[in-house]
Amino acid sequence: MPALPDASPTAPTPRFGANWVPSHDWMFQWMAIEPDAVRRDFEALAGLGLDHVRVFPLWPVLQPNRTLIRARALDDIRLVADLAAELGLDISVDVIQGHMSGFDFVPAWLVNWHEGNMFTDPAAVQAQADLVAAVYDCVRDAPNLIGLTLGNELNQFQPPNPAAMPADTSQVTHWLTSLLEAPRDPEPGHLITHSENDHLWYRDGHPFVPTHASRLGDVTTVHSWIFNGTAARYGGLSGQSVRHAEWMIELSRAFATNPDRPIWLQEVGAPSLNLTPAEMPQFCTRTVAEALTTEHLYGITWWCSHDVSRTLGDYKDLEYSLGLLDTGNAVTPVGRAFADAVAAARAEPATPARRTHAVVVEVDADDVPLDRGGLGPGGAVFEAWHAAAERGERLGVATRRASGDPAPGEAEIIER
Repeated sequence: MPALPDASPTAPTPRFGANWVPSHDWMFQWMAIEPDAVRRDFEALAGLGLDHVRVFPLWPVLQPNRTLIRARALDDIRLVADLAAELGLDISVDVIQGHMSGFDFVPAWLVNWHEGNMFTDPAAVQAQADLVAAVYDCVRDAPNLIGLTLGNELNQFQPPNPAAMPADTSQVTHWLTSLLEAPRDPEPGHLITHSENDHLWYRDGHPFVPTHASRLGDVTTVHSWIFNGTAARYGGLSGQSVRHAEWMIELSRAFATNPDRPIWLQEVGAPSLNLTPAEMPQFCTRTVAEALTTEHLYGITWWCSHDVSRTLGDYKDLEYSLGLLDTGNAVTPVGRAFADAVAAARAEPATPARRTHAVVVEVDADDVPLDRGGLGPGGAVFEAWHAAAERGERLGVATRRASGDPAPGEAEIIER
């Protein structure tokens, strides 16, 4: 194969934002929005140089009954969008929450005595599609609207979740397409997409598969967390940890049919489970720098905007200290590091490396990896890619079928 050029033209600077975790009352703020509290949060985020927020109205608040979508709750979404606009922030709205910070939020009509399945019950799928359409309608004319994400990591409602709602891959495909197509006459400039955690990439047998992430919706979203075994195996500031987001971006690209498809690093954070307070800023700076070496990067949205108040009980300890800001809107050390990284990226936009070689993923006839475990920490493909990175080589990722090379080879690297 002929070698490709070493570098692409300078790409537009990606967007930079934060996943909004309200400083006051956490996500329970959505039960009764307090405009002044929201405005203070957004003013502090804008002060960091960010250009957008991703927000998470709670599903049981929006749709407490299958046939009831609360007008007041929709009005609150629009209010939050308008408050963001006041501070110069664009907004992306997640519709179905869903799963947040270790808690599941599912309306009563799907659980307990009712025993519904959000992915497979026709009435439940239709109700969710109706909700997606209603949320879109309430913000579609907001000038600062980026678009909608169906929900936050809804693939977590599969085993081993004790409240799992099992589905097979074809049922997941039907659920995703039903909801992605629900907005009525979406504006061309709006993004309608979905998000998953890394079970989709790393867990064999999971019904959500890489082609869902990389081919459905307007952009691919990536959620990168080093508490998945990466930091425990290699160290919190290891190359494998600070390049984990870059790796996931390149892995996701391997399954896209459009080589120019944008990829949104929609969640990445510095967990105290794996990093000391002194290490968090360095992790942030290095992670952003490595992510910026990738092509067609839509944006980086940090998790999260604010620490969780210690007055709220029962969260995993790491959830309390992930914020760019504390609960009083003071900038945290990781917040300062992210703001500095944003300013540097805008002052001197990166020239992403054109990746002329790729590590190969073996897939079946449906482009499902034969060994998803090999793509995660400790896996052969994961380690081959990172070993090359340690040598200073920027590799892409290609599936065997896409590479056009029929000969299998363990963690093989090919020219592309």
